[in-house]
Amino acid sequence: MKKNKEIALFLLKFFATYFILYGAYSVYLSNTQQKGDVFSCSPITQKVAQHAETMARFFGLDAEVRQNPDELSMMLLLNGQHIVNVVEGCSSVSIIILFLSFIIAFSGSFLNTLFFGIFGFIMIYLTNLARIVLLTVLYAKYPQYEYFLHSLLFPAIIYGMVFLLWIIWVKFFSYHNNPKDVKIS
Repeated sequence: MKKNKEIALFLLKFFATYFILYGAYSVYLSNTQQKGDVFSCSPITQKVAQHAETMARFFGLDAEVRQNPDELSMMLLLNGQHIVNVVEGCSSVSIIILFLSFIIAFSGSFLNTLFFGIFGFIMIYLTNLARIVLLTVLYAKYPQYEYFLHSLLFPAIIYGMVFLLWIIWVKFFSYHNNPKDVKIS
């Protein structure tokens, strides 16, 4: 009975956190994106594209980012050639929400949750930027592998990293492996 209660509490905390964060993000997107005659991505999507451009330039690539005039995306150009579109789904916000929902649901102390949440956020964000830059470079060289790279390889890498972060969280920081921190009634 106690195990069922723990599972129910985990699911309640996970889905409550997920839907609150995702709902807030959806409201943010609906209030910041503009589509129609003029397209304008949300500030988060614009910032992600600009950070990807900065990362590409850091590695010596001739990169430039522009708002796509024909759709809700940011165009990432390499050597003046439009290679990829950075859309809202490329921002990593959905993955970060999923990550945070899990660590909040799989309880740990407030400070552990706060610091690990910030650490995970940064790791996911930087991995996502590297993903965008690498996809741009690889699309330019190997356009025939676009499906494999975008739909299989890079999701496996970023979700694999999130899974690894979850394992680290459960093993070292959650109450699951620190029974002295758990209050037993």
